[in-house]
Amino acid sequence: MSDDELVEEIDAHGHVVGVVSRAEMRANRLRHRCVYLPIVDSLGRLLVHRRAATKDVWPGRWDVAAGGVVGAGEAWSLAAARELAEEVGLVDVVLEPIGSGAYEDDEVRVLGRVYLVHSDGPFTYTDGEVVEARFVDAAGLAGLRRAEPFCPDSLAVVLPLLGW
Repeated sequence: MSDDELVEEIDAHGHVVGVVSRAEMRANRLRHRCVYLPIVDSLGRLLVHRRAATKDVWPGRWDVAAGGVVGAGEAWSLAAARELAEEVGLVDVVLEPIGSGAYEDDEVRVLGRVYLVHSDGPFTYTDGEVVEARFVDAAGLAGLRRAEPFCPDSLAVVLPLLGW
């Protein structure tokens, strides 16, 4: 999404209260919808990735899920499929809805839905949003979290739904 693309500002219950540009949403820390797509391989490992330095929020941090902002008027499941294709090159895979959650801090206010994806790849990172990726088990994730900064929203929303 570019800064001028439109997103819905929502209230705490998910009701649309307005439509704004992505830039306005970020500048004013407006609550918005997002999707999270944790990817688990056939060995039960989680795909984690490091975000590009050009990302508009939490650049360079590690993340436990692909995903992103839902566009104005866009269905949750269509946003999930779009983000999965854009970020890791997966298309025509099953998106298993596993829950939702809210997250808020000094940088973002989101209401998200989580869709579990089972895939061993192959993955492609053509849009430049991902600069490094690897599968980790629970111990590997714990070690990486001790050593590197992670996106706090996906840790708070996704990991509890995965039981990690």
